[in-house]
Amino acid sequence: MNVAIFRTGPMLLWTAVLLFVPCVGKTAWLYLQAWPNPVFEGDALTLQCQGWKNTPLSQVKFYRDGKFLHSPKKTQTLSMEAATVQSSGQYSCTGQVMYIPQIFTLTSETVMVQVQELFPPPVLSASPSPEPREGSLVTLRCQTKLHPLRSTLRLLFSFHKDSHTLQDRGPHPELCIPGVKEGDSGLYWCEVALKGGQVQKQSPQLGVRVQAPVSCPVLTLHHGPTDPAVGDMVQLLCEAQRGSPPILYLFYLDEKIVGNHSAPCGGNASLLFPVKSEQDAGNYSCEAENGVSRERSEPKKLSLKGSQVLSIPTSSNWLVPWLPVSLLGMMVIAAALLVYLRPWRKAGPLPSQIPPPAPGGEQCPLYANVQHQKEKDEGIVYSVVHRTSKRSEARPAEFAAERKDSPIIYAEVRCLQPSEVSSKEVNIRSTLQESLGDCEEVLC
Repeated sequence: MNVAIFRTGPMLLWTAVLLFVPCVGKTAWLYLQAWPNPVFEGDALTLQCQGWKNTPLSQVKFYRDGKFLHSPKKTQTLSMEAATVQSSGQYSCTGQVMYIPQIFTLTSETVMVQVQELFPPPVLSASPSPEPREGSLVTLRCQTKLHPLRSTLRLLFSFHKDSHTLQDRGPHPELCIPGVKEGDSGLYWCEVALKGGQVQKQSPQLGVRVQAPVSCPVLTLHHGPTDPAVGDMVQLLCEAQRGSPPILYLFYLDEKIVGNHSAPCGGNASLLFPVKSEQDAGNYSCEAENGVSRERSEPKKLSLKGSQVLSIPTSSNWLVPWLPVSLLGMMVIAAALLVYLRPWRKAGPLPSQIPPPAPGGEQCPLYANVQHQKEKDEGIVYSVVHRTSKRSEARPAEFAAERKDSPIIYAEVRCLQPSEVSSKEVNIRSTLQESLGDCEEVLC
């Protein structure tokens, strides 16, 4: 009887223990604590697994979302130095409780831990545009905002381009780039960090492409070694050495567009066409345009075999500098013509041949009498011209007396026969009798 009682004693003890520990698993005998609450990025997160009435635990393990996380040694606490948003989840713990002579494994209830974002990832922007024109001012802004419950914290900003740092961490959220160049194009990003470095976030990359104006394009004509003829192929090659793509090329014949081509990545463009008629000859040029600027090439003349095509400048601007010079030249030529032609407009004897005026102030005209003689006299004509004044008409006797003493001047005029016009000279002999007084012309 005593032996039976001894054997049933331990069974009664286990029955009493089971009344207090109804089942192995999730019980109030084990629970999990997490602090601080609320928890933000960068905060130190602490998890503690405890037994009922601080019952000692062994083999403590921590889980997040049902997955094993960590098993600390000789402690019931797990510490995370800097929590992140990825640290959020459902946490639980397990531990072993010893009830002599049995050891039970208990699991706590799950605890939701939500790590709040201290500030959102920054956004980088470019003002006035991520595609600025060359030479303009560009301002980069790194924008974010602290959580209202942590607004007293201090943020530091840094700016980067590709793999280079443009500005180290500092309190200014802006970076100015004056006079941007085409080489400033690239991928930009910024970084925001909490002072102390516990939390740092990068912005998405921002592509900045500086728009450079196109240079003056160069047009090249490609054809055979000689001028092309109707039916031959001609290639026009137009290239702008610099300028942001895409570049649109336009081809002109004089002032008419004959074709266009786009270069999405820059470079040159060409136009190939067959010569159909003489109308395809003329002055060709090309134009490059990329939305920033537009430039026109110098015209190139295309001549065809057997055709005469004048190279006429396509622009009227060439008239402007030469217009004053042309007008001045025309005035000089006109003045020279007037000076040259003026003596011929007033026909008359040379100053040395003009007879002196009569004593009475009246000028008497001079007459010559020319007569053809016989062939033996070789066509010589003698003429005597007397000048007398009107007053001598009333005194013929005095005029006759004066006539004898007047000096006589003879001149020869050779009269050519019709057959001798091209080989003989003409001699004229005239006899002039000059009178010092007023004279009247008498022909003999």
